[in-house]
Amino acid sequence: MNIPLKAIMCLAAVALSGCSLLTLNHPQLFRAADIVGELPPEHGQAIVVLADDRGPGQVKILAWEREGVWWVNKFSVMPAVIGRSGFAAPGEKEEGDGYTPSGTFPLKRTFGYAPRVETGLDYQQATEQDFWVDDPASGQYNQWVKGAPQANSYEVLKRADKLYKYAAVIEYNTEPVVPGKGSAIFLHVWRGRETPTAGCVATSAKNVRKLLKWLDLSKKPIIILNDEQD
Repeated sequence: MNIPLKAIMCLAAVALSGCSLLTLNHPQLFRAADIVGELPPEHGQAIVVLADDRGPGQVKILAWEREGVWWVNKFSVMPAVIGRSGFAAPGEKEEGDGYTPSGTFPLKRTFGYAPRVETGLDYQQATEQDFWVDDPASGQYNQWVKGAPQANSYEVLKRADKLYKYAAVIEYNTEPVVPGKGSAIFLHVWRGRETPTAGCVATSAKNVRKLLKWLDLSKKPIIILNDEQD
């Protein structure tokens, strides 16, 4: 008997992650299953961020892991927010436009305020002397800089509002860096579920910690930012 790949993956999600059978009717779970089912075999983890119909900037996060021949949905669907302008069409993200880039990007680095955070990615503590440059005219554009940046515009990575208390770098426009195409795209802590970002992906501190703990560099994790809606 031939069973559709989508059904196999969704049934695996139910069996192994504790989802209820009602989850099978969740259109975003089906859509995410389709997306991860097409990924190359070298990727063992994928965070899928999908547009939601709740309103501008509202999205859902789904975390998937390859277990044998199946992709398994690891956690409950997480509410999240993206840029105030929504998703940019592929290749159309520009600095300061308020859009979140569409596409598939590696996850390799995390950072935060504590000396250590439980994660399988590379972790670096951020201090008041750590900055991320967002000035397209600077040679340090879209780079982490320690000490005074050679730029007219940059972010302090240890923010007073604690949005970067737990964060992961979404490797958008980092290799190579194209001036003006957008910078400092992170997965980080939100201000609240109704407050969009300037272009990052944000969810609750609890969810960010959960994702950081789960992510494993050896599984070549990626994040898929998808602007298609049902």
